[in-house]
Amino acid sequence: MNIREQAEELERKTLSPRACLSVHSKGRAVNIPPCPMRTCFQRDVDRVIHSKAFRRLKHKTQVFLSPEGDHYRTRMTHTLEVTRIARTMARALGLNEALAEAAALAHDLGHTPFGHAGERALGRMVSGGFRHYEQSLRVVDRLENDGAGLNLCHEVRDGILCHTAGRLADTLEGQLVRFSDKIAYINHDIDDAMRGGIIFPTDIPVHISQTLGFTHGERLDTLIGDIVENSQDGTVICQSEAVGKAMAELKEFMFQSVYYNPIAKAEEGKAQDMICLLFEYYIKYTDKLPPEYQDIMAQEGRERAVLDYIAGMTDTYAVEQFGNLFIPTGWRVK
Repeated sequence: MNIREQAEELERKTLSPRACLSVHSKGRAVNIPPCPMRTCFQRDVDRVIHSKAFRRLKHKTQVFLSPEGDHYRTRMTHTLEVTRIARTMARALGLNEALAEAAALAHDLGHTPFGHAGERALGRMVSGGFRHYEQSLRVVDRLENDGAGLNLCHEVRDGILCHTAGRLADTLEGQLVRFSDKIAYINHDIDDAMRGGIIFPTDIPVHISQTLGFTHGERLDTLIGDIVENSQDGTVICQSEAVGKAMAELKEFMFQSVYYNPIAKAEEGKAQDMICLLFEYYIKYTDKLPPEYQDIMAQEGRERAVLDYIAGMTDTYAVEQFGNLFIPTGWRVK
């Protein structure tokens, strides 16, 4: 047996009967020869990490727009934290770590510049709205690899699409990613908000802390451990009633204290206006779109091409393009 076959055999012997084995994958849209060293899901991990969209995540907002300081989260560090949580839970439950890792790494590839502010802005500009999880799937299916897509396995694609809302993922590994995303962002957003002086430890309602823990590490331990304990035998990933209720209350606290906080979100209106103006400009002047988006326009229409272009921008690139298009420069004698 080659290295991949040995890994597949190890999965059969060691993973839970509820795990999605690599050999049982529904496959890819375009069949390719198997890799001699990596399982199909391990291969997808590499495809995501080596993609341009993944590299751009380091310059995309998580919660705070362009914060001054080296320790605030970006969309990249958020993704890495989600991935670690997903892998920890998958390992503890005997599920397929590589599948959970691949879906977690790719779950936000379609996120806009300026976080959810950018998502809301694009949602107002296009018919049918805009949802970043759908755009993440489009990135891996259509936009990456010079328009050929990454050709990921069905189970990874399903985990990407189902990580935020709607139906549950087909696999338990995909369901883990949805919980991992929530666990990661609630906790690291608390950390960032405290670092920025938006909230303080005593602001969190004490009954929530008594259930989940009083520190970042205690909350992670509780939330992760609770899911592992309550998802041992069932057909879905789930939480206990008490921890699920406390987590929902903590999320509501974060919306009221941080996500809607006028101090933390003071610049979001400007960011949204910037996104809308960029969208209107490129809708009007489609000849200014890069060549690859000209191809998308020819095949799928102007709105789709402009949406793909702006959604893929980093914060810094969006600001740069806005400056080039709308901010006058001083006249110089040559």
